[in-house]
Amino acid sequence: MADDDIQAELARLRAENEQLKQKRAPGSVSMKVSEKGAVSVYGLGRFPVTLYQEQWMKLLDLSDQIREFIEENKSRLKVKGEQG
Repeated sequence: MADDDIQAELARLRAENEQLKQKRAPGSVSMKVSEKGAVSVYGLGRFPVTLYQEQWMKLLDLSDQIREFIEENKSRLKVKGEQG
């Protein structure tokens, strides 16, 4: 590969990287399909949460029970960023 081609490719990759950084604003949540065909959710913590579709569906079906559990145990649960 010629030096000019390498520099052009480097510039293109830098621009693409910058666009990707701007798409994911702080506090935003995004999703993608993992290499193994699972759903990965980014933006909840340091690492993505990755589950297969049937696991997500089972979890979503429990959403009311999860909310209820959180409400019932609010006094014992921590909020991210709080120190106890």
